[in-house]
Amino acid sequence: MKNKAGIFLNELGTAIGIGVMAGIVGTAAITVSQAIEMKIDGREPSSAPIDAASKVLDIEPDSEENKAKVSQQIHWAYGTSWGIARGLISLTGLKGWKATLVHFGAIWGTAMVMLPSLDVAPPATEEDAKTVSIDGLHHAVYAIAAGLAFDAIAEKTSETALNKEWVSAKKMFNKKLS
Repeated sequence: MKNKAGIFLNELGTAIGIGVMAGIVGTAAITVSQAIEMKIDGREPSSAPIDAASKVLDIEPDSEENKAKVSQQIHWAYGTSWGIARGLISLTGLKGWKATLVHFGAIWGTAMVMLPSLDVAPPATEEDAKTVSIDGLHHAVYAIAAGLAFDAIAEKTSETALNKEWVSAKKMFNKKLS
């Protein structure tokens, strides 16, 4: 039998691991969403990821080609890491659309505060409604995709864990009977 700390650490590790996988799915979804929108609007990719990292980490890519590559790497690392937040949200007991709504609020709220505070994007109050709406849509795509992935993986993991516990309990019960 595991102690409470061991059970918590197991649940925490599972939530983080599933969150990372969900973050990858969410990042793939927002990447596709942004690519479609850029194609429709004729917009160039945002430099916000590399601009923010440059300010926070005091780094600068040595070429425009590297700037685009590093920006994509930061985009994927940042999006993947937000999946961990989805895992932590699940530890509160929130599941399904409620957890996805909280996750969306955390992600988009952070972006709306962090980017202007680093002077890499204007505040939402200085943007037109279309730009703010499109940004919200992209973040919603991320949160929904990550949420669906998290819930699907967590359900499968839970079924597997319950099955293992059931098999273990049956063995223990049969051992006691013999």
